[in-house]
Amino acid sequence: MNIELLFSEIPKLQGENIILKSVEDKDVEELFSIYSNEEIFIYCGIIPKKNKNTVKNMVGHFGRDFNKKDKVKWGIYSENNGFKLVGIIDVFNINQRVDMLTLGYFLEEKSWGKGIATEAVSIIVSYLFEHINVNRINAEVMLDNNPSKNVLMKNGFLKEGTIRQGNFWPGKGIVDLEYYGLLKEDYLKNRRG
Repeated sequence: MNIELLFSEIPKLQGENIILKSVEDKDVEELFSIYSNEEIFIYCGIIPKKNKNTVKNMVGHFGRDFNKKDKVKWGIYSENNGFKLVGIIDVFNINQRVDMLTLGYFLEEKSWGKGIATEAVSIIVSYLFEHINVNRINAEVMLDNNPSKNVLMKNGFLKEGTIRQGNFWPGKGIVDLEYYGLLKEDYLKNRRG
């Protein structure tokens, strides 16, 4: 894994209908709309934020986590929404020993079911395998989160098992999680196939 490249800058990644890029201070209204909506975080280990100043400070925290080489967070900007922020996709739990990391994502409610998450995951997967030389991408999904499972499977991820009471998620407590994974070799086979 080219960790230096991963943390050199947050690249702007263009898809057919979306752009992934770093979140900026000007996006605070959209970011607050996302982070204050409890429906979005039913299946996430994130506690909704009801204070706009807290959300405004989060933009700085995104940069801090990036500079500490801890997480990379992209904003998802949809063409159908005038390229306004509609979600977040990030990578974390970076394990350089085995060139592995974990992927997470969420969207504003009105962008659900439109293929945006599927496209965002596709863009990030290609970037991580083709440019960063990651070997494995993980994703953890709560058992009832069928839309997220579908996004992963459309992108070639395989369900590898269920960990019962295997993690603590803020606001949820101890949760059961399904684990999904995608290896670079499988990604390359699927691209050729």
